[in-house]
Amino acid sequence: MTSWRDLVPAGETTAFEPLALGVELRQREAYDPARWEARAVVPVTPRSLAQRQDDLQLVARPLVRGARDAWIRADATWDAVRRSSGRFDPAHVRWFAELHALAQALRTTGPFAPSGDTVALDAADSPLLWPLLRSGEVLGIRIVPMHAQQSVRLARTATARVALDAVGGGALRVSADLEIDERRVDAAHARALGAAGLFAYELDRDPVPIVLAAVELPAPLPALLSGGVVEVSSADAAEFLAEMYPRLARRAPLSVGAGVPAPPPPRPTLEVAVTYADDDVAFVLTWAYPGTHRVAYDATADDPERDPRAEAQIGERFETAWLAASDLPVTARATLRDADAAVFVSRVLPAVDLLDEVRVRATGTAPSFRELRGDPSLRITAVESVDRDWFDLGIVVTIEGRTIPFATLFSALSRGRTRIKLSDGAWFSLAHPALQRLRDLLDEAAALDEWEAGPRLPRTHLSLWAEFEDVADQSEAAVEWRRLARALRDVADVPRVPTPPGFRAELRPYQREGLSWLALLHRHRLGGILADDMGLGKTLQLLALIAHARNLGDERPWLVVAPTSVLPTWRDEAARFAPGLRVAVVEATAVRRDRTIAEVAADVDIVVAPYGVVRADADEFAGPHWAGVVLDEAQFVKNPATRIHRAIAALRTDAVFAATGTPIENGLDDLWALLALTAPGLFPSIRQFREDYTRAIEQLPADAPTALSAAAAGAHREKTLDRLRRRVRPFLLRRTKDVVASDLPPKQEQEIAVALGPAHQELYDRVLQRERQKVLGLLDDLDRQRFIVFRSLTLLRMLALAPGLVDEHDAHLGSAKLDVLLERLVEVAAEGHRALVFSQFTSFLDLAAARLDAAGLAYAHLDGSTARRGEVIEGFRGGDAPVFLISLKAGGFGLTLTEAEYVFVLDPWWNPAAESQAIDRAHRIGQTRSVFVYRLIAAGTVEEKVRALQHRKAALFDAVIDDDDAFAASLDADDIRGLLGP
Repeated sequence: MTSWRDLVPAGETTAFEPLALGVELRQREAYDPARWEARAVVPVTPRSLAQRQDDLQLVARPLVRGARDAWIRADATWDAVRRSSGRFDPAHVRWFAELHALAQALRTTGPFAPSGDTVALDAADSPLLWPLLRSGEVLGIRIVPMHAQQSVRLARTATARVALDAVGGGALRVSADLEIDERRVDAAHARALGAAGLFAYELDRDPVPIVLAAVELPAPLPALLSGGVVEVSSADAAEFLAEMYPRLARRAPLSVGAGVPAPPPPRPTLEVAVTYADDDVAFVLTWAYPGTHRVAYDATADDPERDPRAEAQIGERFETAWLAASDLPVTARATLRDADAAVFVSRVLPAVDLLDEVRVRATGTAPSFRELRGDPSLRITAVESVDRDWFDLGIVVTIEGRTIPFATLFSALSRGRTRIKLSDGAWFSLAHPALQRLRDLLDEAAALDEWEAGPRLPRTHLSLWAEFEDVADQSEAAVEWRRLARALRDVADVPRVPTPPGFRAELRPYQREGLSWLALLHRHRLGGILADDMGLGKTLQLLALIAHARNLGDERPWLVVAPTSVLPTWRDEAARFAPGLRVAVVEATAVRRDRTIAEVAADVDIVVAPYGVVRADADEFAGPHWAGVVLDEAQFVKNPATRIHRAIAALRTDAVFAATGTPIENGLDDLWALLALTAPGLFPSIRQFREDYTRAIEQLPADAPTALSAAAAGAHREKTLDRLRRRVRPFLLRRTKDVVASDLPPKQEQEIAVALGPAHQELYDRVLQRERQKVLGLLDDLDRQRFIVFRSLTLLRMLALAPGLVDEHDAHLGSAKLDVLLERLVEVAAEGHRALVFSQFTSFLDLAAARLDAAGLAYAHLDGSTARRGEVIEGFRGGDAPVFLISLKAGGFGLTLTEAEYVFVLDPWWNPAAESQAIDRAHRIGQTRSVFVYRLIAAGTVEEKVRALQHRKAALFDAVIDDDDAFAASLDADDIRGLLGP
């Protein structure tokens, strides 16, 4: 056996060549504009450091002992030390290897790269640096200077605080307060080494003393070194103490001077203490402060150690998350049972546990609650009763394969409960539309007779039986429909579809989701509504769908129906992104064509046609069996009574897809019209749709003021709206720019109130009084007198813009709006920017053009009379003019004008969606600059009332109608009175 004495042979020496860490403070030479070569980096000296203290860098490298007992570079490079075999102590070699790895990992983050064989210590942003340096001392590795006029040492202790001092007059100063080895150090002569240390130096000392110190430097301490002092003016001091001071106190240690209030108390944590006992769940809410201080959630805020502001902030986030997860009331303590306990454990606790400054503590074993989220399946049968005049109803409700006891379900529905818990812990919500409708029908049936053995219906009440049939899943088609709806509940769960081969566009994440959603619908021969915000690439997603379908082997053509102005967009986008698709644009009716639609479709992949041609040649378009139909700007088919709606409904196709940013315009009937084409059968009867949804959401019943309180009416409306959204959700996909296009620059909107000139205002007021007397006398028969009323409103709106639009004899009164517009356009053009100017009145655009001509400011002009629309648009995009005058009708669709970053809306339109469309000509994907939107509103005129009416209408619908006349038709007598009132 080998003896321990044999491990090291006798006489063998273990002496190694010593190593030291050389440290040097360097500085880039001062900038000299007369010199072109790069500025050199040289060691600092007392003289150079006294002159300037910027562009500093701390570097290090290995050193060996020289012949004269001095530490020298020699051949001790990092690589030589690492590769040495027996020359240096292995422990020292490992130490230098670790230091080199730390420094090199972040070597590019310093102000400039180190030279030679050195590494930059001030770029080593790692807390591991400091224990490594201290372990070097234990190993006998000295830290020495590399320059004769510098000294270096490693500090024993260091503290760093944010100093807050009063400087007189109510002003404050924020700076860094440093102590190294119990000695104050000037923070102006210190630099951060990452977030866990610093180095400091002194002036007017030879050699220059440099000290390395390990100390935590939480924000904002690194920014306060090197003389970084923040001055807070007396005007801002109160806001600073209220908003920033508490945040500083939480982030970093403070040094508070005389005249500055003590830092605020530490923020609390909201503890949710949960106790499980069988199926019962008890909870208590408590404010927990650092240490042992505990306060009940609902205790009055009279404790000086509490932070009421922090509690209010945390409590607001907590209660918002709680109420979003369930309808349970927020209380400081409670014991919950049955379904309430289930919803608390399944929904509330997971929601609040995600919040910052909220902590959930549980005691006991949590019950195994499981939420049944599937759509309920209802099977309803009718058999003859003992009483031959009645039918007995058999009702079976199944959720996720579980048959729900009808007695339990009926009892809960009749008592108005919101959820049910079964014996095994499974529970489900009763808020589903099918169950709510079932409850309503059961209540109505029960009112016909006193039930004894179960629900029943009289033979003569056929309409109520039909409604029971409508709510039940009896046909295979209905079951399949609901199965697909479950798959489409959340876009994120839809199977991903890759970008089709050869498709020359990098789809954004939300566009890939849109493609997957469209592809899933099309695979099941169903359509839908793509209702993304303007400018998010609806055309691109639909082209990708067509390319995807062709790639799967479906060779049937697609039909795209679009406004005439958008036809070139489809042709150009297809050529750009899907050059493999053959496209034919049909711009003429059959009487002017040489070929039939069937012949055209046989040779291409996509037929693009305007709505007018499809309406005129409906029979021809109904011939081919289209793989799919795309309705671009689908608000054109919002009226089910029109020929174009009937023509689309008659097409032979697997699916119809509607693309529109405004699926609801005049009202909910528009949504029904689109769904009747894209998802036929979802709401079979418009009469029933109006009864179930339109009446409750758009207007209350006539007796609502007496039968319902305002709160009850609002709750009923929200409940109905939520039911409609759930029904529609699988077939409507909408994403907004602020959510999915995070890289889109901001859009800043401002209303500019323009005061009319005295003579202009006097004329307007005189005409207003005349028109008000005339119009108010017609409101009792508004439907017959609507044209006269609308003409008076239009007269007032034009008069608010410029009197010369109404009577050329008043043209000398000018237009205050054009004065403001011209002033701003001159400024925009002078700064090299470009602007879009919109108005619905082409005559007002003509006046604007005349003013621009007089000012010598170049512009492009687009309205319905423009003959060469494409050339005008491309001329502006190419930079021919800084201003583009555009009318609403001509510029409503198919324009991308991201070259402009200013938008001026000269007059408020009846339709706020049209304003959004106009603004989105510039604020859409591809825009890289902020967009500034200015709405010019004539003060003291009908324009202010129109703007207020826009806000009210927009609050009810996502968007409203697509043209002024239709919106005017939707105004009621109260709206008119509001527009003409004082």
